[in-house]
Amino acid sequence: MRIISAEQVKASLPWAALEAALEAMFRTGCEAPLRHRHPLPEAGMLLLMPAWTARHTGVKTVHVLPGNGARGLPAVQAVYLLSDAETGQPLAMLDGGELTDRRTAAASTLAGRFLARPDSRRLLVLGAGRVATALAEAWCDRFPIEQVAIWARNPAQSHALAKRLAAHGLPAVAAASADPEGYDIVSAATLSETPLVRGAAVSPGTHIDLVGAFRPTMRECDGALMARATLVLDTRAGGLAEAGDVVQAIAEGAITEAHVAADLFDLCRGTHPGRRDAAEVTVFKSVGWAGEDLAAAVLATA
Repeated sequence: MRIISAEQVKASLPWAALEAALEAMFRTGCEAPLRHRHPLPEAGMLLLMPAWTARHTGVKTVHVLPGNGARGLPAVQAVYLLSDAETGQPLAMLDGGELTDRRTAAASTLAGRFLARPDSRRLLVLGAGRVATALAEAWCDRFPIEQVAIWARNPAQSHALAKRLAAHGLPAVAAASADPEGYDIVSAATLSETPLVRGAAVSPGTHIDLVGAFRPTMRECDGALMARATLVLDTRAGGLAEAGDVVQAIAEGAITEAHVAADLFDLCRGTHPGRRDAAEVTVFKSVGWAGEDLAAAVLATA
């Protein structure tokens, strides 16, 4: 069985190839039941995410531990086991953190190809952790981004991430606020439980990418944004069950389930066109799909 480190995962998953692998998986599909969720102490969560095709099976175990920030550790710790579907023989154990960061960001840019304006140049990233870092890198790789503004509740973290990104050649600066006005793309990867992006403040034509709120108690936008926007989920089943932005907006009466215009399956299979005009406000809400992990693991071991 191969052991594939975080550095090796990163090197084997360039953004364009990874995005293409995810698109292929969303077109063909795989078996991927809703993830198992088990609460842990200190508001932590253990997630188990299986998926399989005729050739491969895979399962990711994820620890989400908000208290890790105070320990100087990433909030998300994960490992991925890829096996042969016919024999059950383990093929590879991959660093799940890097796998998750990269497939999450690639899913966002994949959706962005359909939902963001192709000439998008101003990007606001909310959050300063590992996923936020991957999102900034992926958006800059896939779109003609000329400015990346980084905002986090802790200004020191915003400045630190902006400095790291700038050192790698990205046009990154720290943002003084989370105000989305004037940005072409807003990409949020936080553990917020209160809205950061409000619909009234979003400029026409903006694409909003919501990554962080992966359980019903979490939230990165208000119901007004959901009601105003063309709403696309990564998967309908996952989004309607777990995405706090969606679940809470429905509970408040801001939207109904019928407001969901499409999911990534629809976009990749051509059954929904995505953005239809330059002034349209679009929202992509992801909670993560185990099929993405499987596609990324297979690519990383090719």
